[in-house]
Amino acid sequence: MTIREFKMPDVGEGLTEAEILKWYVQPGDTVTDGQVVCEVETAKAAVELPIPFDGVVHALLFDEGTTVDVGQVIISVQTGDAGAAAPAVAEAAPAAAAATAAPAAEEAAPARQPVLVGYGVSESSTKRRPRKAAPAPAVAAQNGTAAPVAAPAPAAPVLPAVPAQPAGERPLAKPPVRKLAKDLGIDLASVVPTGDGGVVTREDVHAAAAAAIAPQTVPAAVPAAPAPVAEAAAVSAVPAGEPSARETRIPVKGVRKVTAQAMVGSAFTAPHVTEFITLDVTRTMKLVQELKDDPDLAGLRINPLLLIAKAVLVAIRRNPDVNASWDEAAQEIVLKHYVNLGIAAATPRGLIVPNIKDAHAKTLGELSESLSSLVATARDGKTSPADMQNGTITITNVGVFGVDTGTPILNPGESAILAVGAIKLQPWVHKGKVKPRQVTTLALSFDHRLIDGELGSKFLADIAAVLEHPRRLVTWS
Repeated sequence: MTIREFKMPDVGEGLTEAEILKWYVQPGDTVTDGQVVCEVETAKAAVELPIPFDGVVHALLFDEGTTVDVGQVIISVQTGDAGAAAPAVAEAAPAAAAATAAPAAEEAAPARQPVLVGYGVSESSTKRRPRKAAPAPAVAAQNGTAAPVAAPAPAAPVLPAVPAQPAGERPLAKPPVRKLAKDLGIDLASVVPTGDGGVVTREDVHAAAAAAIAPQTVPAAVPAAPAPVAEAAAVSAVPAGEPSARETRIPVKGVRKVTAQAMVGSAFTAPHVTEFITLDVTRTMKLVQELKDDPDLAGLRINPLLLIAKAVLVAIRRNPDVNASWDEAAQEIVLKHYVNLGIAAATPRGLIVPNIKDAHAKTLGELSESLSSLVATARDGKTSPADMQNGTITITNVGVFGVDTGTPILNPGESAILAVGAIKLQPWVHKGKVKPRQVTTLALSFDHRLIDGELGSKFLADIAAVLEHPRRLVTWS
């Protein structure tokens, strides 16, 4: 009998961690090759993980709700394969036994452990920065219950205890990361690297920035008079879940953590420009109703977003240079000859942006099916990481919330994002007379490194022209 270990795989491209949402098995349960044992969330997607071998569950090494690094063992299984090359669980073994078993495990283990979903990460000599919340049961129990409102000390000061860069050596970091550090006023030499080979990542810079801010905000309440201190102590003693609690602290993880990192990275990397245009979409709304009544499109979801997406695709065809990305490392502009159209979707777990692959090549019916499938999958929390990668341009429909317009932030790596406002009946000059018309406002944010004012204005004007006169969907195609 052998104890085999299953590590947290990289379920997407370059992901570093995932949160265990739910365990489907318990110690003592029998599992078979390919059986789903848990559900994890990472990169805004919930993914089910299958086990790649048969056996009996020996131990679950992390509780639900715990964030685990890619490559860490999450479950051990007792198998009948005596020749298996997986190392035994060493936590409960004596130190001497662990020392004896270590050389054998190193010789038998491959450089990368293949699993059914992605691959385990290769070993690196670089140690990761210690986590603020260790996955020990005691800590997990504290996280699962109502925590005090005011923490006695900030978590950020823990960082200086870990050595950053060796003295006299130039920190290892990619050009975009160096620029981000410069924009945030962070000295790279003081940042603790967590990337392979000691490379400083974007997350390391953001963590250092948060640590620099924390000491300025939290200790401000310390030098207070005795009476306020006693009052604050009384307030902090109230559990966060009680109605009388004045504050509630929510751990930043999962979707919110990924969204925050993406938005900060985009805002400090791409110089944003936003342009607006208000237009009459009465003809488009009439066409939507006509298409709903068309028997050839029976069973398809026809709505204004479908025709707006089609208008964006037509405008891209007329202005192909907007469909590009900026390669900072190579100092190149990458023109895309395909359109992976992103659709921002609000889900119970937060905002995600899946995209329709090769949307430029789809008919109106195919585009409708793709939109319906994309939205349904996103709301069910089943969007895969692959569905959210390699987007080129995004549409966000803020009009469904009754909002007229906004200044959207670019999805990282994309060149533009179009915000669609609410469509409302408003007075409008039509054929020389003021009449009630269906009116909306579009807002286009774009990366000014890639798109100058003229190109951005033409692109937005073409989208508006199609929606004002939808026959251009045919004449301009």
